[in-house]
Amino acid sequence: MAEVVLFHHARGLTDGVREFAEALRSAGHVVHSPDLFDGTLPDSLDAGLALIRELGDELDARADRAVEALPPELVYAGFSVGEAAAQRLAQTRPGARGALLYESCIPVTGEWAFGPWPAGVPVQVHGGEGDEFFAEDLPAAKELVEAAGPELGELFLYPADGHLFTDSSLPTYDAAAAGVVLERSVAFLAQLG
Repeated sequence: MAEVVLFHHARGLTDGVREFAEALRSAGHVVHSPDLFDGTLPDSLDAGLALIRELGDELDARADRAVEALPPELVYAGFSVGEAAAQRLAQTRPGARGALLYESCIPVTGEWAFGPWPAGVPVQVHGGEGDEFFAEDLPAAKELVEAAGPELGELFLYPADGHLFTDSSLPTYDAAAAGVVLERSVAFLAQLG
């Protein structure tokens, strides 16, 4: 059993994110899915990004507060904008057991980096081949997986066109691709014991 914190995307803690978290729970894992938007569900990606800009540094502070009472030995997971919180905490909060990064990735070097990838921490990055947002992050995903090393880093690309293809409550949902994402995520967590 792994203990996971799963951060939502720019549309908030949607039913689709809750469903994904519940599927991980059903596989025997403890999953925390904090609501960093305090119940707000933006009606579009643009509205969600506007809310994120409005929150500014408070969004990171909320993510930090969401994990402060949790043990350090967490698997950090996140969708899109939530991926950034998951990756930041995996890289900066000691004790991470692993990371599941969905539909986004931050470079591990350069101006936007949180620092180097921590030694010994396994990571999976999942993205859609036709997702214009993930296309921009693909070089960062490749860099991160290479930094983690061949035994610990995996990058999976899916024949999905829309951003947030993993969220069953949104029009961009791709059931076949999301099903494989879930299957691989459950297998990843099972390996962590």
